[in-house]
Amino acid sequence: MKHYLNAAENAARAAGKLLRANFQQRQRVNVVAAHDIKLEIDVQAQELISNLLLEEFPAHALYGEEGIVGDQSSDHQWIVDPLDGTVNYFYGIPHFCTSIALRLRGEIIAGVIYDPIRNEMWAGQKGDVSKLNGSRIHVSDRTELAEAVISIGLAKTGETINTNFPLLQHMIHRVRKCRVLGSAALDMAYVACGRFDAYIETGISLWDIAAGWLLVENAGGTVDLRPRENMKDKYSIVASNGLIDLKL
Repeated sequence: MKHYLNAAENAARAAGKLLRANFQQRQRVNVVAAHDIKLEIDVQAQELISNLLLEEFPAHALYGEEGIVGDQSSDHQWIVDPLDGTVNYFYGIPHFCTSIALRLRGEIIAGVIYDPIRNEMWAGQKGDVSKLNGSRIHVSDRTELAEAVISIGLAKTGETINTNFPLLQHMIHRVRKCRVLGSAALDMAYVACGRFDAYIETGISLWDIAAGWLLVENAGGTVDLRPRENMKDKYSIVASNGLIDLKL
């Protein structure tokens, strides 16, 4: 699987270079919602990733936040979020990333998350330890909820915010700190390398967390991912070091 991982890293770095070059520049806005923004740079980054991956693996499919391309009947499907943290990006907040995962017959077998501002590349493949810039990583060893730093995602719609906000209220008095940083993929990466002890969200898309799912589990953590019955293509997720009782 190493050639798949190398291809994902190369594509993520190429997208990261594009994002970094255009960061803090005037952005063309494609869609505006109450709690979200879609930019032309999102589309450009996904097209760049798609071209690179499908040129190397023309029989594969790609499923991304900005659409699908390739042979959708393929056993190999790349799951891509070209710019996770678009609102941060638009407002000049240097906390965003590119997430790329490869799914083979329904199972994630490789994944990368790249932060182009900090030049941090998390990478993992099935059966191997997750790495950050080539060094092995592991989830935190904290066991006490009162010592934990936990990320709570508030998502993008009124419905998901109304669902997640009570969760934030529930947790904020029980942990050392709650964080809401605006990039689900980086939240997962931070759990994988021990910066966060857990990440919780109740309305997330697969492309946001596919790579991080593999990274967290390969780093010794646990991921509980469940489809939302009342929200199409959305999931509830609890990713943690597997040691803390979150008392959910």
